Amino acid sequence: MSDRSGGPDDTGAADASNSSQLLDDITGVGVGWREALLVPVLAIVTALLVGAIIILLTDIDLLRDLSGAALGAALTEIRDAYFALLDGSLIGLRSVSETLVSAAPLILAGLSVAIGFRAGLFNIGGEGQILIGGMFAVAVGITIDVPVFLNVPIAIVAGFIGGAIWGGIPGLLRARTGAHEVITTIMMNSIAIFLVNYLLKTSFFQASGRDDPVSKDLFVSARLPRLFGFLDRSEVRVHLGIFLALLVAWFIYWLLFRSTIGYQFRAVGSNPDAARYGGMSVSWLYVSVMAVAGGLAGLAGVSQINGVLFRATPGFSAGLGFEAISLALLGRSHPAGVVAAGLLFGALRAGGQQMQVATAIPIDLILVIQALVVVFIAAPALIRAIYRVRAGEGAGVLTKGWAS
Repeated sequence: MSDRSGGPDDTGAADASNSSQLLDDITGVGVGWREALLVPVLAIVTALLVGAIIILLTDIDLLRDLSGAALGAALTEIRDAYFALLDGSLIGLRSVSETLVSAAPLILAGLSVAIGFRAGLFNIGGEGQILIGGMFAVAVGITIDVPVFLNVPIAIVAGFIGGAIWGGIPGLLRARTGAHEVITTIMMNSIAIFLVNYLLKTSFFQASGRDDPVSKDLFVSARLPRLFGFLDRSEVRVHLGIFLALLVAWFIYWLLFRSTIGYQFRAVGSNPDAARYGGMSVSWLYVSVMAVAGGLAGLAGVSQINGVLFRATPGFSAGLGFEAISLALLGRSHPAGVVAAGLLFGALRAGGQQMQVATAIPIDLILVIQALVVVFIAAPALIRAIYRVRAGEGAGVLTKGWAS
């Protein structure tokens, strides 16, 4: 006699269904874990190989002397460079710390772009949102000196609000006037850059005795606590920002795939006309998505200011807003993918600094490798053709517009 109330078989089927849905969310419909992991790994390996070729082609000594000795020296240089890259990113507590320090704001900024993609919007204004969110955090950090368990949450909320305001404005313009968010967010980036330069020269922000645009130092209570502060090692800088980034990534996953508002975000991204026909307020959703995206970028500014710099200077966003676009694409606009991409890019950043110190190879090579990784992952058919990887069902589809 069958149990119609639901037994172990029903539970197992439900778990399998949920696992399959999560897999489809991350990798695309019909793409298995093996292929989903294999193609990115091969893309990274290919990017490193192409990077090695670039090093060879830019070696002046090798080009002048194409002897076996010169080639051997060049190959040794490549080996040393990649070992330094690995050493600076993964080997030892300091290296892992630097990777996580770099990854935290990258993950937050990447989530900002990813949630916009899910709703069919291209948030290219991360730079400005990071700057404004960071300035809100600075305003709190130089005026409020309360215990750290109060000051840090206040700074985090302030940074989110600052970024949300800056992101919400393009969303409102899109909803009310139809102005494309790419144009308005680019303009908002420029406004933010000049506004920050102006604010840093005002008496409220500018450090005493300074003529250049540098803010006052944050109170110690406003700084994100270091995770290994008890070790009394100044070079181990990893701070609470990495936990903030992971917590926010989990929340964005829940928001997108487990909440009503997240379903509406994705519905608008898939087909705004159908969403409107279904009774959703597309205009309100555009404003909401851009505000949330801006708030996430603002948190990246908090991670930079309150976790690393402890004061503001012009351009403290350091290009994170633009790098976040690559992260979101690399992570398929899924929070788990963005976290993985953020850790990868954080490792490349941290290792690139060590590579530049240990060898004569400039850190610009890291930017080339990052771009190659994105290119190869965006062209999975090329990777399959190179390595003769059998394509599964749905394998030819990487994205379906910004929302995938």
